[in-house]
Amino acid sequence: MNACEAFVDIHCHLLPGIDDGSQSWEQSLEMAAMAQSDGTATIVTTPHQLGNYGHNDGQLIRAKTLELQQQLDQHEIGLRVLPGADVRIEEGMVEKLCDGRVLTLADRGRHVLLELPHELFFPMDDVLARLRRVNMVGILSHPERNQGLLKQPRIVESLINHGCLMQVTCGSLMGIFGPASQQMAEWMLQQGFVHFLATDAHSPQSRRPLMRRAFERTVQLVGEQIAVDLCCQNPAAVVEGQDIKILRYKPKPRSFLSSLFKRDKAA
Repeated sequence: MNACEAFVDIHCHLLPGIDDGSQSWEQSLEMAAMAQSDGTATIVTTPHQLGNYGHNDGQLIRAKTLELQQQLDQHEIGLRVLPGADVRIEEGMVEKLCDGRVLTLADRGRHVLLELPHELFFPMDDVLARLRRVNMVGILSHPERNQGLLKQPRIVESLINHGCLMQVTCGSLMGIFGPASQQMAEWMLQQGFVHFLATDAHSPQSRRPLMRRAFERTVQLVGEQIAVDLCCQNPAAVVEGQDIKILRYKPKPRSFLSSLFKRDKAA
């Protein structure tokens, strides 16, 4: 990989036993070894917070992540893990982010991985504005899998214009979540609407922590430099609490755009 020594995964349910991701230390270690073998050097652990996972306190996630790093070191798995969260948007979220009960990515106090309900989209302008007021940036997780955005894909550009960054799931590019999500992911890439690729891994059996195939697919679709940005440079900046450079490029026409736009108009 030119200009990219290793992948950085900012969305991975690697901590054991606290959400619907890894269910044991054995699974977590297996996932970590798998990620390292695939070329990943850093993972932000992102268990669900808020919504049905209000019990996942920031201190618990920090402690579990530290314990996981110790386990990785003992098993000589060369992977760095940092605390974070996959945060369900709800009332009081920003206040909890500010006092540390809910975590930003890598616990840097800057970027927040935001989760919408899978089955619907609701306006995010107010949430994004409140985050801006406390110097935080929202990153929307897997927009290509959201049923509301699949029906109205042009909303993605409006969200970006309001300061929201976009994280697409690696598996979506490989068709794991079905053809509609795959087409949406490819369309977003072609439009320059993707800022990060991440695994959203949940287990060593399915939804695994693998980035290489999605990286290679991105190279095919939009070129190597953009693939490096999405899998390496942009997420590396996030784990350091730094802003990323958003470069918009001329989209390439794709035959599936017409089906997306037809779905947009019909919604």
